[in-house]
Amino acid sequence: MDPLVPLIDTFRGGTLECRHFGAVAVTDTQGRVLAHAGDPHWLTFTRSTLKALQALPFVQGGGPAKFGFSDRQLAMLCASHNGEAQHVEVVQGMLERVGLDHRALQCGCHVPMYVELGVGPAPAPGSFDERHHNCSGKHSGFLAWCVQHGEPVERYLETGHPLQQAIRRDVARAAGVAPEHLKAGTDGCSAPNYAMPLSNLARAYARLASGERDPEFGSSFAALSRAMTAHPDLVSGTGRNDLAFMQVGRGDWVTKVGADGVQAVGSVSRGQAFAIKVIDGNKTALYAATVEVLDQLGWLDERQREELRPWRAAEIASVLGAVVGERRAGFRLAGGV
Repeated sequence: MDPLVPLIDTFRGGTLECRHFGAVAVTDTQGRVLAHAGDPHWLTFTRSTLKALQALPFVQGGGPAKFGFSDRQLAMLCASHNGEAQHVEVVQGMLERVGLDHRALQCGCHVPMYVELGVGPAPAPGSFDERHHNCSGKHSGFLAWCVQHGEPVERYLETGHPLQQAIRRDVARAAGVAPEHLKAGTDGCSAPNYAMPLSNLARAYARLASGERDPEFGSSFAALSRAMTAHPDLVSGTGRNDLAFMQVGRGDWVTKVGADGVQAVGSVSRGQAFAIKVIDGNKTALYAATVEVLDQLGWLDERQREELRPWRAAEIASVLGAVVGERRAGFRLAGGV
């Protein structure tokens, strides 16, 4: 088995120009590989696909009820948001409920993502802060857990902190991996992140999507998946992949993209999910390959196929709109291994 296979090829004038390699794993809630392309057990960092799992200690411990978090605020725990006004407002509400200032957030500060996407004009220097960081919702949940349990907020990102120990424990349980087999690294927001086989990430999302049916994390998975599918605009934002995909999924798809070419999609009705990694991190190729997987799995009807056509990005156009090339899927899903 080739560990990485061509997922998306681009052609210009009929000549191959780029080839984006990667792997796909499709599993059920038990981790059985139902279909794959390349090595379904390819080890990859989960990046922001991990956020719903990182929220488990807080949700399992009754944090949302203690602080009166709404479904909108639960969605923000799982978000890689644009830093739009609605996102900042929800994060501010979370911080107020736990009695902390935004300066307690240790995610850092960057220009809001909506600027890169062309959703709005660049804000004036000094007019944005940590709340605008795309991971501020996750970090607000981290702080809330610390307040709830009386743990120090000043070092909540240290791997030895009780919060991060609890996260590693619950991530491992959800994914079906021994904690010591999770490969640790640091995400762009300075939080610990973990690499795991794609099949285990897919298993975690199949369980997340299954909600109350999960025997271990049922109520927590139900709350998180419900919040994500009800408020995909908060999970991502205007013009973003997760917003579009969850809207097209009509409540059946729980989706989350991560940096550098990783995405996971779970189906509520099927109790299945897939995880995909494009090894060069190309976003356009990732989205095109994700649509292709959905199509090959038979998860799309004609309306959904048409709605996802922009994300399939089959045609490559010039600035003037002339079609100058195309993207083609270079893989077919094979049976389970």
